[in-house]
Amino acid sequence: MTLRWSRRPEGSTWGDWGPDDELGRLNLLTPEKVRQGVAEVREGLTFCLSLPLDYPGGNVLNPRRHPPKITPTVRANGRPNMNFPVCEEVPDATDVISDDLAVLHLQYSTQWDGLCHVGSLFDADGDGQAEPVYYNGFRAGRDVTGPTRPEEAGAPSRARALGIERLAERGMQGRGVMIDLHAHLGEGRRAVGYDTLRRILDADGVVVEPGDMVCLHTGFAERLLGMDRAPDPEVVHGLGAGLDGRDGRLLNWITDSGICALIADNYAVEAYPARAMRGCCATLPLHEHCLFKLGVNLGELWHLTPLATWLRANGRSRFLLTAPPLRLPGAVGSPTTPIATV
Repeated sequence: MTLRWSRRPEGSTWGDWGPDDELGRLNLLTPEKVRQGVAEVREGLTFCLSLPLDYPGGNVLNPRRHPPKITPTVRANGRPNMNFPVCEEVPDATDVISDDLAVLHLQYSTQWDGLCHVGSLFDADGDGQAEPVYYNGFRAGRDVTGPTRPEEAGAPSRARALGIERLAERGMQGRGVMIDLHAHLGEGRRAVGYDTLRRILDADGVVVEPGDMVCLHTGFAERLLGMDRAPDPEVVHGLGAGLDGRDGRLLNWITDSGICALIADNYAVEAYPARAMRGCCATLPLHEHCLFKLGVNLGELWHLTPLATWLRANGRSRFLLTAPPLRLPGAVGSPTTPIATV
């Protein structure tokens, strides 16, 4: 029993780490898991797992998300602060100054989803009335605030709980585990259920343990790089495996495995749109299961191919993963520049 809910979703972790917990399964990212990750460093080689943040290009993947815009800051006299000779203001100064700003859609490219990214209509009060809530019963409108009417568009929003800064504060460093879907399934679009995933894990000898951060290599981001910021919609929407969020056995595996984060190089980790179902249900069932029920953060559009290739060539699947987001209080998601060290 907490102040925010009197009943929790079946199979959820709500309350397992206390009534005010905002970390979810990141509570399993312990010092021991960090040591396990460091123990995987043998060669000292590093891999950047981020796409350039102006990829994929355009807004083919999501019409509401757009590439970053970078412009100069402006000096007091209105002069753009780019290639600015300071001698224009300070006689005999030799400095030349460039200073800029960026407007970012925080989930446009390589990213983390915060736990407040996807909630659900759920009767947390047990009164027969479903209300919009997020992980551990945090409430829309009170804990996650922002405009809701068209005329309010552009007004500030803020996650007062479950914001992306919680990941930054945690550090997001530990043991990563690669599951190479692409090596077994190719690059065609398909939904991957538990049976297929289990077969791949067994074939490659991949072992996943509680507190691991699991990465799914599909080859999707690698193909995006080859499209040079001009993705072909027909090609993009036919690429890459995604997890089948309607497969209950797969969702149970995520629960039972104890993973603390689930990452993919595709658009949504799960196959989207999900298979049709009758009755009330989530359009993003794996997001609902991970973010809303379990407190498992999702990473999307990571660039995993060079790392996956190296791991397979060297008979390995584990590595040290360091992947903090921006420490931007109140944000729902964030770009990240993950580094894998092997």
